[in-house]
Amino acid sequence: MVFALVALVVLALLGAVHRYVWRRFVGDTTAPGSRLRRAGTVAAFVLPLLSVGAMTSGRVGAPFWLQQVLAWPGFLWLACLLYLTLALLVGEVVRPVLLRILARRDAARAGTESGTPAGTPAETSGTPTEVPGETRPRTEELVTSGSARVSAPSEAVVPTASDAPGPVAEPEAEPAASTSAPAPTPHPSRRLFVSRVVGGAAAAAGLATVGYGAYGVLRGPSVRRITVPLAKLPRAAHGFRIAVVSDIHIGPILGRAHTRRIVDTINATSPDLVAVVGDLVDGSVADLGSAAEPLAALRARHGSYFVTGNHEYFSGAEQWVDHVRELGLVPLENARVEIAGFDLAGVNDIAGETEGQGPDFGSALGDRDRGRAAVLMAHQPVVIHDAVEHGVDLQLSGHTHGGQLWPGNLLAELANPTVAGLERYGDTQLFVSRGAGAWGPPVRVGAPSDITVVELASRQA
Repeated sequence: MVFALVALVVLALLGAVHRYVWRRFVGDTTAPGSRLRRAGTVAAFVLPLLSVGAMTSGRVGAPFWLQQVLAWPGFLWLACLLYLTLALLVGEVVRPVLLRILARRDAARAGTESGTPAGTPAETSGTPTEVPGETRPRTEELVTSGSARVSAPSEAVVPTASDAPGPVAEPEAEPAASTSAPAPTPHPSRRLFVSRVVGGAAAAAGLATVGYGAYGVLRGPSVRRITVPLAKLPRAAHGFRIAVVSDIHIGPILGRAHTRRIVDTINATSPDLVAVVGDLVDGSVADLGSAAEPLAALRARHGSYFVTGNHEYFSGAEQWVDHVRELGLVPLENARVEIAGFDLAGVNDIAGETEGQGPDFGSALGDRDRGRAAVLMAHQPVVIHDAVEHGVDLQLSGHTHGGQLWPGNLLAELANPTVAGLERYGDTQLFVSRGAGAWGPPVRVGAPSDITVVELASRQA
């Protein structure tokens, strides 16, 4: 029941946003019945349907080729909708300012064309001007009993037929003014002009933002390096380098080439150990197994390790755990291994609790020697308090994507203790990666993808 209500609220909100976007980009800028109006109206219905299809096709078991067809336009439109809406909201502030400026300009131009200099009383059209020595004609002289105005001067004498020596020459008729004046050129109204300017600027800003964000994802993650001192790390392990990668999100959009770029980037750092901290995939092994195969080329002196994220439990976690093991990674399912100088532990994601496979900190950390440094791989940062309780020195997490799409980082801050970077909680340090891929729209704005090389430092060195 609650889910249905939330779904209805979300659909109503999406409908209202699409209506607003249609009005500003189509309704305010195109003529009724025009081709552009019809095309914009069709797009306003088709694009949200593609987005719904992209979000639901994988969950309902649609063929993978159909998921791929829907994913690109459907997810990209969601990113476009966000930034087009934000740009239009900024335009709402600019719109009245432009209208006021144009109104003043038009008023000044009208005054200039009428010949009235600024600061002089305007002459009233149709009012005779006083001339010294002359008498203004009385109203009776200008208006006949039938009300037609006579424009002839009062001194003029109209000859009669008896006074004329010969035939009276008729004056030539002047051509009608309407036939000689050029037809006025139609101009768009001031409001239409402003709507088109603001709409065009909003479209350019929104689409450029999405394009740049998509380029950053498709180009691949950059490498960050941080040094983390651990009090209990022995001098022999000083300088130990862990390549942390999270949220790769292999799926209908980001496939085998994406995986290959990440593997090549990690191998170029020559790490001592690779930590893959969840959300590797968005789909089944049957659909995405081949796209994950480049992971078999990961190279690290102490091996590569993997823990599940919440998306693995939407995609068949058990099958993926088996598959990554076949590719040479070591899954840490509530387990621990001893590395030279410290313990490396991993726990299942909390999403596994629905399948009876949630995190078990007792199994992973309960019987260890607390005199040794402990590094924990856990997908979601929210388990940091369990890590503190079990004496973990460093927790490696992902999940947040750093917000992925600004201002999504503000929402991520509400649900996570740390959105990105390194922070301390008591004696435990928490590092959260922004991730190497993207979920939904293959776009990142304000939160570039990365792979982080965490270098452990001994205080005894």
